Amino acid sequence: MAAVGEKLPRGRYGRTADERADRKLRIVGAVLGACMLALVGWFGYDYVAGTRISAEVIKFDVMEGVDEVQVHLEVRKDAGAAGSCTVRALAEDGAEVGRLDVAIGQEGENRIDEVVKIRTTRQATSAELMGCNAA
Repeated sequence: MAAVGEKLPRGRYGRTADERADRKLRIVGAVLGACMLALVGWFGYDYVAGTRISAEVIKFDVMEGVDEVQVHLEVRKDAGAAGSCTVRALAEDGAEVGRLDVAIGQEGENRIDEVVKIRTTRQATSAELMGCNAA
């Protein structure tokens, strides 16, 4: 006598255990993927919308014979935002020779141009913006 296959007719008695497990894994994967996408979206929105003050150094002028650097800052902010920006002066060897925290708090303005003076411990060659923080 020939051996008869013991498989059930396909589709007659519902899904097999393997098919049910595959379906559950697909559902779990889709839910985890959607959660991950939502989390990345939230972090992206918070990064973009959370930045209330930003600035850049337009130019700087190293004063010869005087231990001082003049820095021209352009600050962009929300109308009601206040905070501070940190600027530092660097010597030729890269050492920090001066630092200044500039208070930003003019109400109702979105863009502020400001020239600040950084006193230095010795002759500086450049100036850079370290960053801005909202209060």
